[in-house]
Amino acid sequence: MAADTLSGLDALDLAGRESGGSTLSRVWAATWPKVLALAFVLGIWQVVYWSGWREPWVLPEPREVFADLARATATADFWHAIATTLRRGLVGFALAAGIGLVLGAAVARVAPLRAALGSAITALQTMPSIAWFPLAILLFQISENAILFVVVLGAAPSIANGVISGVDYVPPLLLRAGRNFGARGLALYRYVVAPASLPAIVSGLKQGWAFAWRSLLAGELLVIIAHRPALGVRLQGLREQNDAVGVISTMIVIFVIGVLADTVFSYADRRLRRAWGLA
Repeated sequence: MAADTLSGLDALDLAGRESGGSTLSRVWAATWPKVLALAFVLGIWQVVYWSGWREPWVLPEPREVFADLARATATADFWHAIATTLRRGLVGFALAAGIGLVLGAAVARVAPLRAALGSAITALQTMPSIAWFPLAILLFQISENAILFVVVLGAAPSIANGVISGVDYVPPLLLRAGRNFGARGLALYRYVVAPASLPAIVSGLKQGWAFAWRSLLAGELLVIIAHRPALGVRLQGLREQNDAVGVISTMIVIFVIGVLADTVFSYADRRLRRAWGLA
């Protein structure tokens, strides 16, 4: 009996080691391509700097930019700028998600509404966000609402189209099975259509965040609100000072935030694929 117990414990320990090794392998497999790509970009940047293609005050070397970024992280204004931009982005994205999900569900379900608004939603999605700012400033002046207005208009159509696409591609077999089990009307959408279209909805949310983030930074470059530091305001101020080092370091921060957001959506997508038996 004792031997059997020890054998079982050994098996559990071996399984734990294999699981840990598997986790480390997955982390390494996901990390090394990014590290290699980063090293490749930095190498090209350094070679271009050495080539003298542009003056150092226009195109600084990587070491100088990252040193400036390290100095910036020690200042309160830097973190206030990040906090302001992230707050605007999250609020705008939340509003866009609410509008896009409701609008997409309504258009996907009501045929006359789709005939009236389906093409308009796609047309709104293709409009450059920068084109909305003259109207936003006329409506809301130089204010937070002007920025949020453009962020919502930039992101909501993408989210709505994600919902519509997800509903359209629900397999008819699932719908028939749901009806056979007695699901009708809202119950059919709640228990069959919504879960089946969830991957496309998450993809639409991811694309919506990308549009919201681009619209937000464009807005902060154009709608500069006094006494409110933000990444776009910081970028514009450094550009006016001809500070290429600060401009590039701020762009790196914007890029990193985008990568982190993509990581969150990719994690949600992986969870969904596992739940659907696709991974």
